[in-house]
Order: sequence, then structure tokens, then C-alpha cells
Amino acid sequence: MKVTRKASGSLVEVFIEEATSKDIAKIRKHPGFSFDWEQELGHEVYKLYLKEDENEILGLLSLKDYPEELRVHINLIEITKTQVGKEKTLDNIAGCLIGFACASAFKRGYGGFVSLLPKTRLIHHYQDKYGFRQYGRLLAVEYESSKQLIDKYIGDE
Repeated sequence: MKVTRKASGSLVEVFIEEATSKDIAKIRKHPGFSFDWEQELGHEVYKLYLKEDENEILGLLSLKDYPEELRVHINLIEITKTQVGKEKTLDNIAGCLIGFACASAFKRGYGGFVSLLPKTRLIHHYQDKYGFRQYGRLLAVEYESSKQLIDKYIGDE
């Protein structure tokens, strides 16, 4: 899976794997992350990091499985502050994490059904950039939209 270096447009390889309690302890002291990720340890927590520097965590994702509803819920997603906004040097970090959640929902037999409860100011961003649709208070993607996110951000992995 790859993110894009904004300055050159070159692709940079990244990996997503389950975060350890050691990773979470390191994030707690990291100025680039605001959320208390220790509260997420009861869920599945994944980290996205550069292949060239596995110590540099670029983003975190917390997933909650709802097998009775055939969906994966993005409980929390956070990108390091240095990679958010106009000053970021890498693009598509959030897309890779969301694409990973979609792939996870397919692997579980949920037809790519992924939900999240966004902050109000991000609703349109999730709808416009990632194709999420409104389902009551939640936003969600499923089958075709999830496949498109996987194709765009994860590729053949």
C-alpha cells in the first residue's frame, strides 16, 4: 500500500498492522497525536507506518466489530498532526486506513459495510472524499463504495 509524497508525487510504501501496547504508550507521549489511545485498547487498534521507518507512526485506526449487524465500525481514526492540512508532506494516509477498514469488513463477510460517527464538521468531508452516506447519525459505506476505496487506497494487497 502506498501514500503519495506531495512535493514530488512519488509513491511511498506504508504498512498497516495491529498496534501493540508499547506503540500506544509511545503515542501517548507523541505531540502529534491528541486522543487517548489507551482507551481504545479494548478494540482492534491498527497503526500505519512508513516502510522506510517503522518507528514513524503516521496514523491510527480503532475498529469495533458488530457481527450481529454485519458491520465494522471505525471507532476512532487519527492522523499525526504533521500530516494534516496544507502543510502535510504525505497524502492519502486516512484513505489507506479507511480502505483497510473496508477490506476488513469484506474479510469478515460483511459486504464491505463500514460505519463511523463523525464530528459534525467532517460529515461533508467523509461524504465527498470517501463516498460515505448518511444512515441516521452514522455515516457508512458498503459493497461498491467500499470496493472503490480499497481499489484506490489499498490496491492489489
